[in-house]
Amino acid sequence: MAGFENEKKALQDAMVAYKVPGILDAVEKARAAKMPANDIINAMGDGMTEVGVLFERGKLFLPHVLSAAAGMTKAMEVLGEDLKAQGGAEAAKKASVVMGTVEGDVHDIGKSICSTMLQCAGFDVHDLGRDVPKQKFIDECNNGCTMCGMSALMTTTMTVQRDVIEMMKEAGIRDKIVVMVGGAPVTQSWCDKIGADVYGESASETVSKVKDL
Repeated sequence: MAGFENEKKALQDAMVAYKVPGILDAVEKARAAKMPANDIINAMGDGMTEVGVLFERGKLFLPHVLSAAAGMTKAMEVLGEDLKAQGGAEAAKKASVVMGTVEGDVHDIGKSICSTMLQCAGFDVHDLGRDVPKQKFIDECNNGCTMCGMSALMTTTMTVQRDVIEMMKEAGIRDKIVVMVGGAPVTQSWCDKIGADVYGESASETVSKVKDL
């Protein structure tokens, strides 16, 4: 992100300050400076990670987190169009992807960013939101989705990713589905252990790996 350090810091600071107008203002200034949409999203994602850390430490509270998330959601509406423009003629749908934050987990910022970026990269995305029952992932795969992305932001919900993969095996569809896993406590080691196909530390890394497939 060379050359955009000031914009990156302003975006991160705006996310931590959690005011929607401030976030949108920082985004517009970054766009005016010709900062690529992908980099703007990554900077906001870094800021949102910091918001999560401050929340865990008791420095910020749930209304602050929700406000920051609302600002990011509004910003993504604008940046989604920018990403499509940058993607050029990538209009043909590559594959159908089901995305969701697993059962028992209500965090969905990272997953939502990943869904938006996949959509802009030409994938047909079915975003089920958060706290998604295990069977819903299976149902979507049976309805034509060939990729399944599961996010877990707590160590207590990570195991649901493994459960869904086992359910795919029982349903006889595991070898037809590319399984992506992510979330703060998730690692490459966990991905390998449960037999998933793709792990991304960030939304952009995940999208890059999926596009390579």
